[in-house]
Parts: sequence; C-alpha cells; structure tokens
Amino acid sequence: MAEGHQFFSCYTKNNHFNMKFIILVALFAVAAADSYKAAEYAPKYEAPKYEEVTDAPQPYSFGYDVQDKESYNDFDHSEKSDSYGVTGSYRVALPDGRTQIVTYKADKDGYTADVKFEGEAKYPEYKEAEYKPAAYPAPAYKAPEYKAPAYPKY
Repeated sequence: MAEGHQFFSCYTKNNHFNMKFIILVALFAVAAADSYKAAEYAPKYEAPKYEEVTDAPQPYSFGYDVQDKESYNDFDHSEKSDSYGVTGSYRVALPDGRTQIVTYKADKDGYTADVKFEGEAKYPEYKEAEYKPAAYPAPAYKAPEYKAPAYPKY
C-alpha cells in the first residue's frame, strides 16, 4: 500500500458470525411462517330431492249471487268439483239488457264452455244533448294598466 493510506476492512471474525446469525434467523422465520394455502374449490352439493305429492283432489262446492241495483251489478257464479273434474256456471246481466249464461266443464280432456244469451239487445236511440247557454255571462277582465317606465337621467 502506498504511504499515508490505510486499508480499512469491515470484515472481521465478529462480523462474519453476525452475518451467519442473521441468515440463520431469517431461515427459521421463513420455515416457521404458515405456508400459503392454495384456494380450495367450492364444495359440490347434490340437487335437492323432493317427494312428489300425490294427494287426491279434494271435492268442493261454492256459489254466490250479487244483485245491486244502485251500481247496476247483477251476476252469479256456482262451481263444484269431484275427483274427475270441475263443472260450473256463471250469469251476468249485460248493459244492453241481455243476460249472458256460461256453463263450463274442465276435466282431463280440457276446458269446454257453452255460452248462451237470453233476451234481446236494446240500444236506445241516440239523442243529441240540448244546448243550454251558461247561467251567467263569461267574466270580462280589463286589460292591465301600467305606468311608463322611468329611467334615471345622467
């Protein structure tokens, strides 16, 4: 080495031991850490199983009748069921004066309906409404009166 220069080394036996210790601690830390778990696939479930319900059809019977003169409602309905199908009928008073009667049957072969009308349709003759003048004359308003605008003078 040249005169006046000193070689300075950081490497000593003590430093060598420290470096080995740090590496050893790092290896233990990596080994002790929980390993990464790969993502698990979603669990497979079987399709739900349902018992097929095979209850026998329950027979029923009902009926109602509405007659309200104020609201011009006049109709009725009745129906009954057994293990083979449904039968019933309904009746409606139509605005033209006729009565519509529907008798129906629904079974394994489908739905069948028999539609009948009683009475004759009556259509009153059209009468044009009479013109009546208004009870009071239409209001008359005076046009608004405004003063001419006043502008400042400079």
